[in-house]
Amino acid sequence: MATGAAYTSSVFASVSKQLLSEFAGDEQGRMLQSPGLKTRGKFYGFATAGDLMVKLPSARVDELIETGQGLPCSPRPGRPMKEWVRIIAPDEGACRSYLLEARAFVSSVNRSAKG
Repeated sequence: MATGAAYTSSVFASVSKQLLSEFAGDEQGRMLQSPGLKTRGKFYGFATAGDLMVKLPSARVDELIETGQGLPCSPRPGRPMKEWVRIIAPDEGACRSYLLEARAFVSSVNRSAKG
C-alpha cells in the first residue's frame, strides 16, 4: 500500500490512467488543489497526499464512516463536504472500486438532473 505523497503519484495516477482509457468522456482536473477525475463536468474522485476522496450517496458515506472504512471529507475543520468520504490510502484494487462506484453515482445524478 502506498503512503503519503507516494499515494497520489502511484496508486491514484495508475487507476486514473486506466479509467480515462476506459471512459473516453472522462477528464482529469484539479479539485481543492489536488488531482481529480470528472465525468460530464462533475468530479467523482480526487486524491490528497495520502488519501482518496470519493463522491457517494449520503447513506453510503454514512455507512463507510460508521464501519470505519472511511472518514468525513473535511478540508475545512468542522465542515464536512456533503456526499464525500475520505478513504485512507486504499490499494489499487480498492481505489478502482471506490472510483467506479463514485463515477456511477455521479453519472446517475447527472442523468436525473437533466432528464
